[in-house]
Amino acid sequence: MIRTKTLPYVFASGIGIVAGVMGYSLLDLDVIASASLFVLTGVLCLFLIHVNRLWSIDRKLVKSLFNSSTGTGASIIDANSRLASGLKLLNTVLPLNEAVVFRCDESEGLQTVVRYKSPAPNPQDPRRNAVWREGIKLCQRAAARGELAIESGKNSSTVAVPLLHESETAGVLLIRLAAEFSTDDTSLLLAVGSQFARNLERESFTHNAARASALSFFSHTGSKRKLDALNVLKAVTVEQRCEASTLTHIDDGVAIAYLDGTLAIVNPALMTFAGFSGEQVTKMDLFDLLDKFRTDVFDEPEIAVRRVLQTGVEYEGELNFEAKSQILNLRISLLRNAGEPIGIALYVKDLTATKEYEKLKSDMISLMSHELRTPLTSINGFAELLTADENIPAQAREFVSIIANESQRMSRMINTFLSVTQLQRKDKQEVLKIPLRLDEVVRETITSLQPVAKKKRIRLIEQPAHRIPPVAADKGLITQAVKNLLNNAIKYSPERTTVTVSTALEAESVRVCVEDRGYGIPAEAKERVWDKFYRVVREGQEKDEESTGLGLSFVREVVEQHGGRVDLDSEEGRGSRFSFTLPRL
Repeated sequence: MIRTKTLPYVFASGIGIVAGVMGYSLLDLDVIASASLFVLTGVLCLFLIHVNRLWSIDRKLVKSLFNSSTGTGASIIDANSRLASGLKLLNTVLPLNEAVVFRCDESEGLQTVVRYKSPAPNPQDPRRNAVWREGIKLCQRAAARGELAIESGKNSSTVAVPLLHESETAGVLLIRLAAEFSTDDTSLLLAVGSQFARNLERESFTHNAARASALSFFSHTGSKRKLDALNVLKAVTVEQRCEASTLTHIDDGVAIAYLDGTLAIVNPALMTFAGFSGEQVTKMDLFDLLDKFRTDVFDEPEIAVRRVLQTGVEYEGELNFEAKSQILNLRISLLRNAGEPIGIALYVKDLTATKEYEKLKSDMISLMSHELRTPLTSINGFAELLTADENIPAQAREFVSIIANESQRMSRMINTFLSVTQLQRKDKQEVLKIPLRLDEVVRETITSLQPVAKKKRIRLIEQPAHRIPPVAADKGLITQAVKNLLNNAIKYSPERTTVTVSTALEAESVRVCVEDRGYGIPAEAKERVWDKFYRVVREGQEKDEESTGLGLSFVREVVEQHGGRVDLDSEEGRGSRFSFTLPRL
């Protein structure tokens, strides 16, 4: 082995040997060495200048990054409390016997952070130590693979959930279930695991006393610290997406909770509905808040929350607080970001005034239904008797005929209006749907309207298709809808023309079509003919005063309530083709 102090002699001897072999003198080699040293010095200077620039930029980046992370990382509730709250949330939707949250340290070991045990007394398991060791192995496997690790037994399961944030494993959640694990809960566990990972990242950064030094640019620890700060910022950004300060300015109650059960925001309207102050809400979680809205129909909030978390379908219910003479509408929804669940939202709306308005509307309908129909029935009856009396003068007979016609028109208008209003009510369960053949409905309707058509010299033709499948519908309503379309076609068709009614099967629906050779409908009126009280005004003609403008509106309401749709194809001077489709059975 060559000693260090003999290296210069060896180096000099080597240069001499090279010079002798290549034919250079020592003077020439000295010049070459000087030039090489100059070039090397220049390259080194440029490198140091570049490093200095990078170091300066890094210092600014680190300062901004650490200040932002420290400022947003603070939380009223520390990580351990948030993790405990998250385990409490899990316990409401899963039958937990035990749950433990582990943090992954730098040596790839597992450190216990928080633990949950079921309050139900369980007999001491003689295999507890062995079960614990098996659980640790399961956690190590989940951390290594970045996916759920599951071991199922008889009426029990052990599941290890990797706590992933930005594709990095911050820890592992180990849960022992008092039932077999359902794959339906996989997405729920992964979403809650992401929340736990964000909590661990923030807690790790906040409690790490180390700060970036001037030489952190060249330090592995400093680089790791900067990466932690960046992860904290990303975690905070994800959580802040489900917060909105504008919620404080709306009249409806809104609350947003994270997936660990912590309340992110509760607006003043919801505090008023629940009857507590802002100071109290800081000590509450999701279920404490929902307890304020318990009623006879909403007596188990945990079940509603579980269904929302598992299915993603929102819960909605009407809560009646008789003691306060208040009716509230409550909705519980799952918040998502890029398809991933990130929070739970509560919406509360005061329906008290709306319900009072609906009652007033119902009273008005009742008035029209009974108080107006009774005198109209009398007017119609006496007008018909007077019309049949041959002893009254001709002028009086004309006046009586006008009275009879106008009272009958008013009766038709009231009946149609009540029918449309009944359809628009929310309690549409009153509609009785049965298997119904539309071709038979069409045939019966044509038979009933033949006298009206013959009176106007209009020919009604049926074009039935073969083997029309039934639909699920209310026979009375559908019959009235077909009758309205036929009446319109007869009313607005010239004498000695034809009205054709057809039924046809189209894919998964059955179509009924009424086609006439009448005046047609202007293009600008095609969309509005389905509106209530709208009547078409044709050029050179006065508006039809006998029409109520409710017939086609009734047709659309009935068809849409049955899951179908209406269509219109018309051209002025060539007639119209009204049709509707209903889903086949």
